[in-house]
Amino acid sequence: MTILITGGTGTLGRLVLPLLRRTGEEVRVLTRAPRPPADGVAYVKGDLVAGEGLDAALAGAEVVLHLAGGAKGDDVAAANLVEAARAAGVRHIVFISVIGADRVPLGWFRNKLAAERAVTGSGIPWTILRAAQFHDLALRTARAMAKLPVVPVPGGMRFQPVDARDVAERLVELVRGEPAGLVADLAGPSVYGMGDLVRGYLATTGGKRLMLPVRMPGKAGRAYRAGENLTLSGGTTGGRTWEAFLGERA
Repeated sequence: MTILITGGTGTLGRLVLPLLRRTGEEVRVLTRAPRPPADGVAYVKGDLVAGEGLDAALAGAEVVLHLAGGAKGDDVAAANLVEAARAAGVRHIVFISVIGADRVPLGWFRNKLAAERAVTGSGIPWTILRAAQFHDLALRTARAMAKLPVVPVPGGMRFQPVDARDVAERLVELVRGEPAGLVADLAGPSVYGMGDLVRGYLATTGGKRLMLPVRMPGKAGRAYRAGENLTLSGGTTGGRTWEAFLGERA
């Protein structure tokens, strides 16, 4: 089976690639910069947002694993990808989205939802996994906030960070399986307030900071306080905790 991966050089892609190679699948990666083949992986130059190079990248591919994403343009990228995939005869698209894509009124979530709709409306059998924010992002956020002399802590804002390795393992299962539609969300094993994440980081690194409670205003604030970015029931949880991740990385 030939699998095309978008975003194969990113945080998640770098974890998925070796797992798929171990299964014996033929793996191809769409990349914006030319790269020579390495470790049995072929790299094809293309640009999702511009719609360039997609026909060559998809030629002969049976499955697409769409991991690429950014601060904006995800909707355009997904629309271009599914159009080219349909023309190429792709039989399965697997897409990684975010928990709360249809509930949190922020631009990034809306773009993810628009990308989901491009996939579900493509006419190609599909699988979508919504995951929580990765530990890597939680670490970057906590590290940046810990540099402030006083850390603002939005009241009621909670997170359920998941380890990217757990997400990668689940995606490999989905790619090698049959199209399954919208599968159970994947989140971390515990829920944390913003202050908890920062305090955990400070405890690991030996730092101390004052915490200042603040209120996140507007519809987004209400959505976070209602836990719309969480999966407290009906989802699945990864096994790697925030504390274990901090011990490895911080």
